[in-house]
Amino acid sequence: MLPRTQRQKEVLDYITRFLAKNGHQPSYAQIARHFGVSSKATIAKHISALEKRGLIRREHQPGHFGLAVPLEESAADAVCEVRLVGRIAAGAPIDAVQDIEMICVPRFLLGRVRPERIYALRVKGDSMIDEHICDGDIALIESRNDARNGEIVVALIDHARATLKRLFRFGDEVELRPSNATLQPLKVHASRVEIQGIFRGLMRPNA
Repeated sequence: MLPRTQRQKEVLDYITRFLAKNGHQPSYAQIARHFGVSSKATIAKHISALEKRGLIRREHQPGHFGLAVPLEESAADAVCEVRLVGRIAAGAPIDAVQDIEMICVPRFLLGRVRPERIYALRVKGDSMIDEHICDGDIALIESRNDARNGEIVVALIDHARATLKRLFRFGDEVELRPSNATLQPLKVHASRVEIQGIFRGLMRPNA
């Protein structure tokens, strides 16, 4: 079962990334702060909706309240293989690398996208750190050549240099915007940019 709304998907993705990074669940306050929402009740509604759809399990223990994202380990398609095709810059663009190998990925991270439409890239740099996309992470990318404003994309610049950024279009210019307050957006003519895919999920290799 999939999230009913885009915001529910974003909340689920954030919880998944937070768990991978910190080893524990985020609080309602942390989720609200991440999305710029003032009311924790709004977050509670999203959590409740995700729970009803079987995507989140709330655990109540004495003195403890937590969230768990079920992996449905008994499902036959709980794990699938996708291509790891190299690395992607979350910083200054770097030359695209195409060393291909196969890696195992929890199936729920892909949503309704077929595994054969997904490829993985190892992240280099910290320009997307505010999205909790860190150096060394593995980004899961849906192979597509179109994107909506604000989506995180793999952008190929001048047919050679690849980078992971949020995409915004302004007339015949494209802005590739980092999620790092210390860095400036990259603005280039639209003719110099090719969309190679849309960010769909994240994996953090064990330290």
